[in-house]
Amino acid sequence: MPDVSAKTTHPVTPHRPRLSFSQLWNMSFGFLGIQFGFALQNANVSRIFQTLGAEIDEIAFLWIAAPVTGLLVQPIIGYLSDRTWHPYWGRRRPFFFIGAILASISLFLMPNSPVLLMAALLLWVLDASINISMEPFRAFVGDKLSASQRTTGFAFQTFFIGIGAVVASLLPYIFTNWFGISNTAPEGIIPDSVKYSFYIGGVVFLAAVIWTVFTSKEYPPENMQEFEAEKARSSGFGKGIAEIVQGIGTMPKTMVQLAVVQFFTWVAFFSMWIYTTAGVAQNAYGTTDTTTKAYQDAGDWVGVMFMVYNGISAIFAFLLPMLAARIGRKYTHMLALIIGGVGLVSIYFIKDANMLLVPMAFVGLAWASTLTMPYAMLAGALPPSKMGFYMGVFNFFIVIPQIVAAGILGFFVKDVFDGASIYALVIGGISMVIAGLLNVIVKETADEPAAKIVADVMDSEQSPKTYI
Repeated sequence: MPDVSAKTTHPVTPHRPRLSFSQLWNMSFGFLGIQFGFALQNANVSRIFQTLGAEIDEIAFLWIAAPVTGLLVQPIIGYLSDRTWHPYWGRRRPFFFIGAILASISLFLMPNSPVLLMAALLLWVLDASINISMEPFRAFVGDKLSASQRTTGFAFQTFFIGIGAVVASLLPYIFTNWFGISNTAPEGIIPDSVKYSFYIGGVVFLAAVIWTVFTSKEYPPENMQEFEAEKARSSGFGKGIAEIVQGIGTMPKTMVQLAVVQFFTWVAFFSMWIYTTAGVAQNAYGTTDTTTKAYQDAGDWVGVMFMVYNGISAIFAFLLPMLAARIGRKYTHMLALIIGGVGLVSIYFIKDANMLLVPMAFVGLAWASTLTMPYAMLAGALPPSKMGFYMGVFNFFIVIPQIVAAGILGFFVKDVFDGASIYALVIGGISMVIAGLLNVIVKETADEPAAKIVADVMDSEQSPKTYI
């Protein structure tokens, strides 16, 4: 690979040996558990809220817990993990582990919520816990992999995200249709099929993260004296907050450009997560009554729909580096988002439940790219010593659009669209197409040669097994 450091003023990551297939697998496996919990949340929390009495215009407001916890937790966890080092536990893995324990407890408690308030509070705890685990995982790739393997590293994460989400999204449907477990319950009670799904999610979340924690090692800081001095200079809550604010004001240009793309992307996904169950129940199943079997069947089918987009994402994850090698990462991301946006809009026109799987396959292409390409483009523009912090700040541009969406979608659905939730998905689809087109403003740094990106995918299993 040519030396790009002489051609750019951007920070260059210290040399890292190429990791083998098994090492990439182990360091990414924890994401299967994280996404297991995340997918259960995305596919079922609106269903839980409505079962416990939430009105259609209240759902978006209740969901605001998810982006707000991300906004608060991610930069703080990123900042702290950058300044953490333990000879055994390393830098990022303590946060994986703590977040997994808290998230697993939340997953066991959520479906047993007796009232709406408890479910809403548990969403805060669950999402904060997921963020504690997830943010350091993004920085983990930047820490351990050389520039030539980063796209592949994020693709591995996307693969496990897809696998975890496929199984988690399907669980309520499987329990009901394969094992005969009821998907209905008295008013105000969460069905057993949803409860058992969350229990399994709690176990899988913890087990998968523990696998990564105990099978992966981390590099120590390049200069331990400088690392300790930096910790001393920035110790204290006030200094930490001041440094976070200062860091936000000095974001790399690539990060600012990607932030605009992320804004419209995540308005789309948030609208889909909040309103697909209500929209499909009303548009394809003809009901808004949560106590009916038709509504609960719609909820189960939304799990299948989410399984499809996550399954396609898992498959497409390993094709992304090859496509990016041919047309570039930003144009790969542009194409995937436009296709996904068209898919979301088309849900409005489809009344047959089986046909709804087609647009979700399109959304899967967009989801795979969203979980891979922005991070691959961003990692080369970040200083290695602040990888965790800037990955956390980058999350602002995931959670801020979700906060905006939570603030306006309820109004639009109730007062503009007369309670027709399906129109929220149309808004989301248009937003995703806009996000795709905005990729033209992104200027990548330190691009990797096409042949090298393809080699990452094809040759990783033959890489030297250097366990660090």
